[in-house]
Amino acid sequence: MPPPRRSTTRPHRLAAALAVALALVATAGGTGSAAPEAPAADSAPGGSVPAGLRETMFVGNNWDGTADVIAARGDYRRIGRVNVIPDKEERLREIYLNPIKLAFFLGVRSGPGEGHDQFVDDMYATPDGSSMVVSRPSFADVVSLDLRTGRINWRFPVAGYRADHMAVSPDGTRVAVSASTANTVHVLDIGTGRELGSFKTGDKPHENVFTSDGLLWNMSIGEVTTALDAPWLDWTKGDRRITVVDATTFRTVRVIDMRGRLDAFGRGDLSDAVRPVAFTPDERKLYFQVSFHNGLLEYDIATDRITRAKVLPGNPATDPDRTTWVNDSRHHGLSMSPDGTRLCVAGTMDDYATVVDRATLQEGPLVEVSKPYWATVSGDGRHCVVSESGADRVTAIDFATGRRVASVDVGDHPQRVRLARVPADWTGPTGS
Repeated sequence: MPPPRRSTTRPHRLAAALAVALALVATAGGTGSAAPEAPAADSAPGGSVPAGLRETMFVGNNWDGTADVIAARGDYRRIGRVNVIPDKEERLREIYLNPIKLAFFLGVRSGPGEGHDQFVDDMYATPDGSSMVVSRPSFADVVSLDLRTGRINWRFPVAGYRADHMAVSPDGTRVAVSASTANTVHVLDIGTGRELGSFKTGDKPHENVFTSDGLLWNMSIGEVTTALDAPWLDWTKGDRRITVVDATTFRTVRVIDMRGRLDAFGRGDLSDAVRPVAFTPDERKLYFQVSFHNGLLEYDIATDRITRAKVLPGNPATDPDRTTWVNDSRHHGLSMSPDGTRLCVAGTMDDYATVVDRATLQEGPLVEVSKPYWATVSGDGRHCVVSESGADRVTAIDFATGRRVASVDVGDHPQRVRLARVPADWTGPTGS
């Protein structure tokens, strides 16, 4: 197994300002307001690329406020880099002049940021490949950046004080973003930033997924930044559930609380905080990870039952103290091969990634990687690409062999990786 990594122990004491902020989380709200084919590439690897565009991957470097653009297959070489916080001074000025915003800003730094500001969480390209849309947790907003100039096209401040995961609709025209302290998901026009609608969720909405049947799924993970991580304190983590809404009207059509399903399956010991998920190609089954667990579960959507579970190897070097695991993660990152036969798992706190056969749930080789935080399918569908947040690089693993095929250096603390299309001649914003 791989050796221990640098410490990622979460601070257990926050500044006085943060204490004020956390007291306000339960009541934080307000509404965000917007400042004035290409199917979703992330869900359709291997699709045709329109003339004049090239397929790439966006890699969000959370701590340094940049996004690297790399090749989506082959050697995964870096093509260019985008500064996603060109308005940093203006945003910081606003924050420092508002005591409540400042308290939450410091709270993001001390909690989920592990002592760092979180400048980029998620990214998508517009259908024409001209812009990158980015959620910025510490700035509690979503911005669209012109890929040619690096300038901001539009900005949308989310409700509350932190922006999180996004998802893009199958036609590429709408983007959903979780406003984690407001228990809200906003859906925006990807070209203009205009809010098309929103809906309420459980506590701390996290991942969003559009499905082909016209639905939008949101997974809320509850409170993950406290040190109350003992199993008997699980009740302190809040309301964790999956909220499924009509992607046009934003009306709730289904709520799934995995607590009862886990209990019925005989795994009442597991958290019901659903983390990354992967649907089968026919969208009949859902695979998901939960907080504190080194493994995954299979959920049959039609019968509303958990049908299988897989426990993956633990790294003997992993600290057993759950309070040292980043934001309650044990494993965080899951993707599926386009043919639905294999799953790729990021074993975050165990410092490996592995390909799992979906029929047998048998894992392949444990590929040593450093604190992998996400897993995405390559442009040609042959590889799983994981972000190594502990080593500042991304690594591609072959779905067929389970072996590493390429690694490329990126910026500070890469997390989300998304397929995207950019102009064929693009090498970076002007003057970058």
